[in-house]
Amino acid sequence: MNTSIRKIYFGLVTMISLAALDQSIVATALPRIVSELGGVAHLSWVVTAYVLASTATMPLYGKLSDQYGRRPLLYTAIITFLVGSALCGLAQNMAELIAFRAIQGLGAGGFMPLAQIVIGDLVPPAERGKRQGSIAAVYALTSVLGPVLGGLLTDWLSWHWIFYVNLPIGAVALYLIAKSMPHDKPHNAHKIDYLGSVLLTGAITAALLVLALGGTEWPWKGQQVRWLGALAVLLAVVLVWHVRRVPEPVLPPDLFDNRVFNVASVVLALTFVGMMGSSVFFPLLFQLVMGVSPASSGLLTMPMMVGLVISSALGGRVLAKSGRYKPAQVVGLTLATLSFGVLAWGIAASAGYAVLEPAIFVLGMGLGLVMPNMTMAVQNALPAARRGVGTAMLGFFRSLGGLIGVTGSGAILAQQLHGQAANAANAALYRHAIGQIFGVGTVMVGLGLLMLAFLPEVPLATTTTVKR
Repeated sequence: MNTSIRKIYFGLVTMISLAALDQSIVATALPRIVSELGGVAHLSWVVTAYVLASTATMPLYGKLSDQYGRRPLLYTAIITFLVGSALCGLAQNMAELIAFRAIQGLGAGGFMPLAQIVIGDLVPPAERGKRQGSIAAVYALTSVLGPVLGGLLTDWLSWHWIFYVNLPIGAVALYLIAKSMPHDKPHNAHKIDYLGSVLLTGAITAALLVLALGGTEWPWKGQQVRWLGALAVLLAVVLVWHVRRVPEPVLPPDLFDNRVFNVASVVLALTFVGMMGSSVFFPLLFQLVMGVSPASSGLLTMPMMVGLVISSALGGRVLAKSGRYKPAQVVGLTLATLSFGVLAWGIAASAGYAVLEPAIFVLGMGLGLVMPNMTMAVQNALPAARRGVGTAMLGFFRSLGGLIGVTGSGAILAQQLHGQAANAANAALYRHAIGQIFGVGTVMVGLGLLMLAFLPEVPLATTTTVKR
């Protein structure tokens, strides 16, 4: 990797660390934020507004980067995120903080897709695995460090600094990209599908609101869920009609003619339904069922991130030597499925740490073999003119699967605990409910493993198709 590409890569890694840090650092400070700003009833919106905005904008970043080049969209994403961060630090009430978190999310939606797209432009597929793996490893490692840094900043300074800390990190990323990123030429005509963008963003936002708030703040049979669900379906139908009638649609229909893209989207969605739906309940398991402190529960979940970092780094290097992406993913999802099964059994059977901790580590190892390699497989199978929107849509389906997993698992937990007081006396109840959640996760990841049988093995290109 030459010096110019190395600088770009370091800038991208710095940008990715922003996204991972922000997602994990905020949760630590939420109690202090509520104590100062009030508005505990709207606390979940501090997280939800960010996730909704970032997920909904992922496809747009990919498509617009195909039309206008990667560099302008990188600037847009980083600057929008930094403006949102500064405003969050200045927020005086909960309503302002929620609105500014949405602005942050509008920028963050471009971080991971654009980083993967640029790596795809600069590095041939045969060498790309280790670069994508390093991106995933940095994301995982920063996610682990986020809660620790968030606690220190909140205790030593104030919660405002969990947002201000983004500014110097973002400035470094912006400087590195500005100095080293080439002025790339767009692949498609300079024409934005404004109507398609509105329809796509509207449909996604409506659907995500239903998934995020249905069964929690809104009853599933309530008017809000019905109307928003109907709006999401209507906008999606109009979008399908629209994209078949314009020359440069925001969501190209021919993208879904690619078998690698279709299979990859389903596999990652299923994997993240299981992963996010289950892993977010690790702290609940350790704290409410096994009786450890919040700090200790964070350490007990760390083996998953350690496993993910190791396998992401090593898996990419193995891929670079073998030139095949499918075997690693089969091994990864097999390990993940077995780990989920062991965790489901172990939790239900009141197994101790000697069973749970190795399974958590192996789960991370399995997932680390899937995510970077799947992104690389899709980029290798798509033409340069579709690489941006394809990579971004893959990230969108992954995030959508995660949101479905969290929402569905929350519904399972709520159903199991319905009418019961949430206290230590109900530890057995929690154990049973969380065991069921991991059982469902086993099925979801297992279905993803079965879907891999339909993934074509396309030979990896040894050169990039983008001229610089």
